[in-house]
Amino acid sequence: MMELLYTKAVHIVFIVTWFAGLFYLPRLMVYAAEAHEMPHGQAREILLKQYMLLQKRLLFGITWPSAVITFFLGARLLMIYPLESWLKIKLVFVFFLYLYHLSLHVFHRQQSRGVFRLSGQQLRAWNEIPTVILVAVVFLAVV
Repeated sequence: MMELLYTKAVHIVFIVTWFAGLFYLPRLMVYAAEAHEMPHGQAREILLKQYMLLQKRLLFGITWPSAVITFFLGARLLMIYPLESWLKIKLVFVFFLYLYHLSLHVFHRQQSRGVFRLSGQQLRAWNEIPTVILVAVVFLAVV
């Protein structure tokens, strides 16, 4: 019983840190995209370099580790809890959240190579996806 409580608590902690990364990473991408649109010059280069560094640190230092730990702790919880219908729906949303996470990884790799396929405005809209998933998952889990 005690293991279950600690597993749930740590799982929630890493969900929170994962979502923090998923919320902030697209904002850094927005800033990088807007810096990319600036006229060529020292300020543009400094900003791009800094935003790429922040993206890399956030993605590989917080967001990916949190996603991996969340996955394994969630898998452990699935071994304990029965797979009810609400949980199956929740797992579909979680699957899409991992796809979203992978899309951010792809965007980061593109931006780090100087390829900016999405504008700042498009990235702002893309940034709303984890909010929708978060609301859906919380309501499924609680209600």
